[in-house]
Amino acid sequence: MTDHTSPGPSPSRYPVTSPRRSVGAVDAVGLSYRLVLGQMRHTGRIVALFLLSLTATVAGFAVGTSDGASVDRAAAVIANLGFAVVVPVVCLVFAGGSLGDLREDKTLVYLWLRPMDRWPIVVGAVLASLTIAAPIVLPTVVIAAVLTGVGGGLVGATFVATIVGLVAYCSIFTMLGVWLHRHIVWGLAYILIWEGFIALGGPGVAQFAIRTYLRSIIVDRTGADLAGADFSTAVAVVVPLVVAAVAVVLASWRLSHQDID
Repeated sequence: MTDHTSPGPSPSRYPVTSPRRSVGAVDAVGLSYRLVLGQMRHTGRIVALFLLSLTATVAGFAVGTSDGASVDRAAAVIANLGFAVVVPVVCLVFAGGSLGDLREDKTLVYLWLRPMDRWPIVVGAVLASLTIAAPIVLPTVVIAAVLTGVGGGLVGATFVATIVGLVAYCSIFTMLGVWLHRHIVWGLAYILIWEGFIALGGPGVAQFAIRTYLRSIIVDRTGADLAGADFSTAVAVVVPLVVAAVAVVLASWRLSHQDID
């Protein structure tokens, strides 16, 4: 007896589409890092900020070749030019635009559409900012400390403080670029008005300025006389790094609740 039951459809005729796999955290950081780094490589911008950084080196040389060179004077040059202008401004230009510029030119959507968490995007942006900013800032500011000729204590303190400042400022300004459209304007307001004037009004407000902690590292390691720099090296290193971590968390939270066109 013949079986007239039609055979079921072959499974091969109906391919099963597997769900889209999410991007792992490490791969997501790498994607963000490469994309942000690529859009930061503007030769004119890099040259301009390198020339700005050289002002610290020139000032250090001027102190070292003068008759009145002292630890206090050398520390003042590093703190008032290196930490007050060079480090924060260079970090603002690169970190502030790391995600802010991507959002403005609609490039961020390429990361946004990928199935991955938002915090690796922020971490990748911070790392890309550091990759560009550190080679500009670190050598020029540290060489400035060397050229003052006041000793290795200032050089070592400058090295540590500059690294701490780079991490803190890049994280803060990356967050600023995520939260605000005019990140350069707000960043300059923070650098020039808050840290430049208001934070010098007393110890209560000074503790809310990254510059205070960088100056404290120099004072603690060299004994230089810088006003408002009263924290130990341990506190002056830990607090800015904690602030950097909080900035990354806030930027990640904002990015996960933000619509990207």
